[in-house]
Amino acid sequence: MWIVTGLGNPGTKYTRTRHNVGFKVIDHLAETYGMTLEEKEQYRLGRGTIDGQRVVLLEPLTFMNRSGTAVKRVLKRAAFSSDNRGDAFIVVHDDLDLETGVVKIRKGGSSGGHRGIESIMQETGTRDFIRVKVGIGRDRAVPVEKYVLGSFSPAESRLIKDAIIRAAEAVAVIVTEGIDTAMNRYNRPAQPGKARL
Repeated sequence: MWIVTGLGNPGTKYTRTRHNVGFKVIDHLAETYGMTLEEKEQYRLGRGTIDGQRVVLLEPLTFMNRSGTAVKRVLKRAAFSSDNRGDAFIVVHDDLDLETGVVKIRKGGSSGGHRGIESIMQETGTRDFIRVKVGIGRDRAVPVEKYVLGSFSPAESRLIKDAIIRAAEAVAVIVTEGIDTAMNRYNRPAQPGKARL
């Protein structure tokens, strides 16, 4: 079984912000594969399959900086062991260091300063999980905290819409064909209009 977590902040005022790209990818996966996300105390969760592979979709509702609290709870309930957690656990999140619309897959490594990833590492005790990153760009003139909670411009929105589709497709490829195939296919600059999911 795979657990796919998308990071974001709960509440309507955050829905269209750059920091909520992870939620958008989970929503797209749920719609594409016919899963219903049910709201619990600390998270929204959906169960289903992607091409025969059992998948749990997760959106933590504990706010970005405490994402790990909800993730740890779900991993524990799913009886994930430390031996298989990294290979069957995917986190989808925004990335300031990638150009807007770029999708990149990585396994392990540092948090890159992403507070949601830091929280997951701290709560689960591991950094050896798969990340699907969606680039949101960076404006050096704007403080990071303000930038990530801002909305996309119309031009950025077009890139992000395509990136959400490609990121969801990348998750499906990881689950069904493996991370190496997915990295070879998606770790390259964004190509608007090329998404196939």
